[in-house]
Amino acid sequence: MAELAIGIDLGTSNSCVAIARSGSVEVLPNPFGEGISASVVAFKEDSAVQVGNAARANVIHDPMSTVSSAKRLIGRFFFSEEVKKAQAICSYKIVEGPNHSVRIQVRDEQFSLPEISAMVLREMKSIAEEQLGQEVRKAVITVPAYFNDNQRQATKDAGRIAGLEVLRLLNEPTAAALAYGFGRGLSQRVAVYDLGGGTFDISILEIGRDVFEVLSTCGDTYLGGDDFDDRLIDLLADEFVSQFGINLRGDPFAFEKLKLGAENAKKGLSQDDEVEVRIPDITTDAEGNNLTLQRVVTIQEFTALVMDLIQRSFKVCDEALQQAGLVARDLDGVILVGGPTRLPLVRDAVAQYFQQEPKADVDPDEVVALGAAIHANSLIGGVEEGDAFLLDVTPLSLRIGVAGGLAETVIERNTPVPIEQARTFTTYQDFQESVQIKIYQGESRQAEENELLGQFEFGGFRKARRGEVQIDVTFEINADGLVNVTARDQETGQEATTAIALSSGLSPEEMEKILEASPAERVQTMDAPNEAVTQPADELVLAEPSTAGDAHQPAIDPNEETGRDLKVDLQQRDSGETPLSEETEPSDTDDIESLEVDDDLFEQAGVDLTDLTDSDDLEG
Repeated sequence: MAELAIGIDLGTSNSCVAIARSGSVEVLPNPFGEGISASVVAFKEDSAVQVGNAARANVIHDPMSTVSSAKRLIGRFFFSEEVKKAQAICSYKIVEGPNHSVRIQVRDEQFSLPEISAMVLREMKSIAEEQLGQEVRKAVITVPAYFNDNQRQATKDAGRIAGLEVLRLLNEPTAAALAYGFGRGLSQRVAVYDLGGGTFDISILEIGRDVFEVLSTCGDTYLGGDDFDDRLIDLLADEFVSQFGINLRGDPFAFEKLKLGAENAKKGLSQDDEVEVRIPDITTDAEGNNLTLQRVVTIQEFTALVMDLIQRSFKVCDEALQQAGLVARDLDGVILVGGPTRLPLVRDAVAQYFQQEPKADVDPDEVVALGAAIHANSLIGGVEEGDAFLLDVTPLSLRIGVAGGLAETVIERNTPVPIEQARTFTTYQDFQESVQIKIYQGESRQAEENELLGQFEFGGFRKARRGEVQIDVTFEINADGLVNVTARDQETGQEATTAIALSSGLSPEEMEKILEASPAERVQTMDAPNEAVTQPADELVLAEPSTAGDAHQPAIDPNEETGRDLKVDLQQRDSGETPLSEETEPSDTDDIESLEVDDDLFEQAGVDLTDLTDSDDLEG
């Protein structure tokens, strides 16, 4: 049986898996017929684990045991701002692990973020194996272009825990450009505007035939569709306090319903000018009376709430264009990626900023997975049309800590990778016996303002006066964007090397224990839906489901025979006449769409809601 390698878009809100073979690339649907599945993990009382859209339905009645948006926490330290924010808005418990890492506590168990992501990846692996009828072991997994080394290493660890050989970590915008341009003989400069559930990236690429060169990439790992939701949550929660004197944020069950209502309102506003949010029995008052949250949200209100977030993304775009030495009018096209780009207000703002309409022949929810699949196929030698040549860049500068609390640049941001670069440093004090090599990633001259990737001690060199001992520090970045650092004494030739193995928060010993325990094996494979169920689990919270998504939302009804084909013929693609997918234009009607969180819908689907010491420094 022929070797296969899949492409996985591991998203903040939703994930997608695709395969390229025999001249075509296609998204592999889950048992509900959907191309995308929720990146949600639900832990059952019997120790079973459920992943995907059914797990997403579980958040209403068991929020403390249902983990979502884990990608925003992966590879971060417990003291980071993003973790503090997550603790404030997430119902599940976020605790500190070894080396200031982040752990998720569910009942009496603790899980690292790579373990949580591994469960999502395991579900994608299972979907692929079910559709392909054979075991799948190799994959290309995509990551935000602005992910640092910690986050990349953690994602790679997640793939290993899931039982996958990660052939490559591919930047999401690069994957999108690959899916857009591969096999079409294009010569274009394009911008990939990637607004996902938890992160924002902008990459400027030059496509020359099948050579894809990233000219620059910038991003904001604190900006995404979740932040759009938060603005609506604050509006609705504050008004509820004013009306009833009850803060919904203090009740995890009510708060999850509120979060779901806000997310669905956002989705509805991608099609309608106003939506009605109605959440019956969201909580009770002091007398035990059931209270209902009900409010109409208009597109004008929503625009006012989130426009500063969109403008924030354009500041990042300014930086990317400047780094590439271009202006907006130099671009031949703009590709939109991520569910929030379905919002007309986002599309209109992007069109105004770049002075051109975004490309309409790519599906923002699936294009990243399709590009990952194309690259995966090329890595196992399966592309008939000729390999695509990718020239990516490192998104952040790599630095080394020096005396005075400063950080000296070794590799500048937007340098093509893979790359190896060396700098020579000297000892800072007389008769120094060892030095502490601290590796940072970021753009600040002040060490503390950058991300500390790792550190190691280097000694054994000759004791001498300050400045007499010279140490060569070599940074190597591989094609995955992962860093390897070597320190070498020029006089003796002695070396010390680190691959910054602790960057994911997992020590080698912890990793071995996790692999032995095989937590991803606990994931229950989703069965095909019963014929009596007419809609997938993640749409059950909507009275009238819309096609807008947070990071990825199904753009088709799996029960419609006329739904679009998820397969793309690579061999017949030419100068742009064959689109990657069809896309429905958002409705411009003024009708009010009712968005009600209704427990009855869960019951119809068979979901039971009742189960409820440092060495001295170097001198540059």
